[in-house]
Amino acid sequence: MDHEKVRALFDRQIRLGARPDEPAARVERVGGVVRHLSPPGGWHGVLWSDLDEDTADAAIAEQVRLFRELGGEAEWKTYSHDRPADLPARLVAAGFVAEEPETLLVAETAVLPLDSPLPEGIRLMPVTEEAHIALVEAVHARAFDNETSVIGHQIRQQLANDPDTVPAVLALHGDEPVSAARLELNPGTDFAGLWGGGTVPEWRGRGIYRALVAYRVRIAAERGYTYMQVDATEYSRPILERLGFEALGTTTPYLLPADPAV
Repeated sequence: MDHEKVRALFDRQIRLGARPDEPAARVERVGGVVRHLSPPGGWHGVLWSDLDEDTADAAIAEQVRLFRELGGEAEWKTYSHDRPADLPARLVAAGFVAEEPETLLVAETAVLPLDSPLPEGIRLMPVTEEAHIALVEAVHARAFDNETSVIGHQIRQQLANDPDTVPAVLALHGDEPVSAARLELNPGTDFAGLWGGGTVPEWRGRGIYRALVAYRVRIAAERGYTYMQVDATEYSRPILERLGFEALGTTTPYLLPADPAV
């Protein structure tokens, strides 16, 4: 894979060419920033920026002002190849807080496995209705130490916008949900994304995550997507690289906490 070429394509199609994730949201390009703005309860954030030492501080201040007006938390999603080189330090100085960095992994769909063996007693089920979404949320509550997750909201929006899609998949042991993961198809681009993979502690290390990857890759391949993209944690990265994913850099979210005075 030509890393520089694919990274530039990813920037152009997924970041610079981003689309709203729900009907009432909007994507705006203002100067050197592309931002996503949602109605209350949705996601606000910066998806792409191309700034320099002379323009960065003013652009950051403008986003902070807007996000404070909108209320709630906001995110500036940075990548290791973004300019200027000291953008992270400037964001921290403006009140953003760095989250854990992740690795931007990409693979050609054609080289990835489309099937993977499951542990005995485990079956996979596509998420197609509200009762399934509740099971996904239950998995995430256990897999991520009861942290609040937006995955339910994201799946509902995907089903509303494209009822024929399969936005997520569940792994079940009998009727008990033990793992879940989301698939994001980006129409008009070459990239499908793997998101929100989580397995409850007692079922980790048995191949379920690999099976969920293969299940989603198969759907993306059938829809004609050339590349699969993942923002991988330190836990999922080794698994994904063994499957054929390659690292194109790192990505770090910087969160602007909600204004405590509001």
